[in-house]
Amino acid sequence: MAREIYLIDGSAFIYRAFHAVAPLTNADGFQTNAVFGFVSMLNKLMKDKAPSHLAVAFDARGKVFRHEMYPEYKANRPPMPEELAAQLPYIKEVVEALGLPSFEMDGIEADDIIGTAALNL
Repeated sequence: MAREIYLIDGSAFIYRAFHAVAPLTNADGFQTNAVFGFVSMLNKLMKDKAPSHLAVAFDARGKVFRHEMYPEYKANRPPMPEELAAQLPYIKEVVEALGLPSFEMDGIEADDIIGTAALNL
């Protein structure tokens, strides 16, 4: 069987889920739409593609090396909504509970982690 490796930009999945799924809350009023959407997309990928290997990369919070090269990098992007930021730890817990490797590095974005990993496979 051939190796089929998927390297997921978890941060892109998270934003997509947050904006694609209508606000959902649990019994305590905590917003959960990003968690629900992320898990749904991940489950669909695993079911439809059945990769032999799957890993998730996340953007680190704060500035990345590109800010040193170009201070205006993503300057017009609004900050992460608090309702989304609060869901991040739960999404990372799901990834860990599924036994999936995950990567996050200070100053590095998920797509750079993925690009580096892809070059070294």
